[in-house]
Amino acid sequence: MLFFQAFLLAGYAYAHVATRYFSGRTQAILHVALLLAALAFLPIVPGSRWIPGPGQDPTGRILLILTRYLGLPYLMLAATSPLLQKWSSLFRPGASPYRLYALSNAGSLLALISFPFVFEPALSRQAQARLWHWSFGFFVLLCGANAWRLWRSRPAEAPPSKMTKMPRPAETAPPPTNWVKYLWFVLPACGSVLLLATTNKLCQDVASIPFLWVLPLSFYLLTFILCFDRPAWYKRGLFTSLLVPLLAILVVVLVRELAVRWPWQAAVYLGVLFVGCMVCHGELSRLRPVPRYLTSFYLLIAAGGATGGVFVAVVAPLVFRSFAELSWGVGLLAALVVFIHASEKTGWKVGGRRWAAWPFLLGGTIALGTMLFLQNRRESRDAAYMSRNFYGVLRIIELEKDTPIHALKLKHGGISHGLQFVNPDKAAMPTTYYNEKSGVGLAVNYLSRLASRNIGVVGLGTGTLATYGRPGDTFRFYEINPEVRRLAETRFTFLRASKAQVQVVLGDARLSLEREPPQQFDLLVLDAFSSDAIPVHLITREAFSTYLRHLKTDGIIAVHVSNRYLNLFPVILGASLNFRLAMTYIDWNEDPMPLWYQSSKWILLSRNAEFLNSDPIRQAASLVPPHSTDPLLWTDDYASLFKIVKW
Repeated sequence: MLFFQAFLLAGYAYAHVATRYFSGRTQAILHVALLLAALAFLPIVPGSRWIPGPGQDPTGRILLILTRYLGLPYLMLAATSPLLQKWSSLFRPGASPYRLYALSNAGSLLALISFPFVFEPALSRQAQARLWHWSFGFFVLLCGANAWRLWRSRPAEAPPSKMTKMPRPAETAPPPTNWVKYLWFVLPACGSVLLLATTNKLCQDVASIPFLWVLPLSFYLLTFILCFDRPAWYKRGLFTSLLVPLLAILVVVLVRELAVRWPWQAAVYLGVLFVGCMVCHGELSRLRPVPRYLTSFYLLIAAGGATGGVFVAVVAPLVFRSFAELSWGVGLLAALVVFIHASEKTGWKVGGRRWAAWPFLLGGTIALGTMLFLQNRRESRDAAYMSRNFYGVLRIIELEKDTPIHALKLKHGGISHGLQFVNPDKAAMPTTYYNEKSGVGLAVNYLSRLASRNIGVVGLGTGTLATYGRPGDTFRFYEINPEVRRLAETRFTFLRASKAQVQVVLGDARLSLEREPPQQFDLLVLDAFSSDAIPVHLITREAFSTYLRHLKTDGIIAVHVSNRYLNLFPVILGASLNFRLAMTYIDWNEDPMPLWYQSSKWILLSRNAEFLNSDPIRQAASLVPPHSTDPLLWTDDYASLFKIVKW
């Protein structure tokens, strides 16, 4: 999002400079030349040299790779809306070009909804790249046709239209004031912060639901469509009246977050986003200038959006320990509402007397800011520890404090990464998904007959599996998040108390395994699929080929498939058939469930018939989940979450 907002700004800047300082013919030549140059960057096939190093924050590399392969093509796409609107105003001086902006956002909304549900499930990545390449070529032809029309008509040198005997509004309207320009910048900045902060809060902190991120962005684009298609859609009094109770409800939800079910939380967050962005973009639409200042208007809109993106994507992870940017965005929104009502002296008539609106709104904003500040402080106090980096917010929660079962749990949003008892007598107990009755617990215990065990684990968490370690064993963990490693080594004792030799390899597990010589694992545990944003590249055909290179001939692969929203069974079944691996499914549950255990679903893969036919494994084996018997083989070229969502 930060890349797209930054290059949207660059595209708008190009359109502004080109239309302000170049003649129509020069604009046409320059634009066609840049469009043809953009074609040289396609198709988009990044090289391996862009892969981030182990433990490195990937933000910089992500921005570099997008800039290198998509920078110029996207810049030309971004420039299209303001540039063609400006050209349209030259050809049709009496018509407002701003409805084209609404149509542009409608096209973005259509693409947003269609890609994950239509194109991605139907096409491989190579096919998508080719389709995009040819589509961009068609886009270049269309833009070239418009540039040719501009070249031939030479509107900058044409005499005034016969229909405009009087001076045009663009020629007589005063330039926008500095305060208006300030609002052109800060209103979209506020909308951008609300969008990104709401998305972070919903998708990482509330519910790990696949495609949930589509909703905030859809609401955001919808507000642009409504406000710029027809200004009458935005009624200041109505949306201000809706915003006040919504912000009050938001504070209640934030304070009582654990007591409010996630659908209600999502409804409140999305409601605040929609109404807040209607206010921001509605006021922005009211301030739109005559076409003469059109490109300046769009340039400041893009600058504001990019600034909001930088705040959420770069600044917030460095200065906040939680998703506090949502509170800051809401506070900025309330302050803008006060400023707008104060500057335009709006008010209400009550009992025959007119009351100014802004003092009441100011009082409400101060109360809102105080409540949000106290809520953020309370959130920090409730967690035993909290930290944040590129990968999200990690919390250590204390459970059953001052009792014999006092424990610490590591959570990433709503996903548990392990639990350990504080009492030293219980600290070595395997808990949550990794207890002795779980699929992975049975696999580790089966290997007890070996004098020494070599076990690899993709996904560290708190390092719970290390508690199974014996003298002579080796446990090798692969973890991408450096903060998870730090917490496992400093706040939990599973790793340092293990009797086995424990190694932690920092970086993407698949990339690390591809660089290493064969490790000869007796057991390889894949435990990275609990959230909605599963690392798809870890369960493709090519990934399993790498795993088998590191596995002994009679070795075992244990895949943790506990996931509330995704059915991973068909994908693992596809891999097992492709590599001729026998498999067993173990769905462990217990009623009542102790605090320190969690139900778990594991798939065990092996060519070791003795292991799969052993009594503990056969007795624990479960029936195949419904609708899971059709294998689905994912590859690096094709994978789609849409087909495995539990609808």
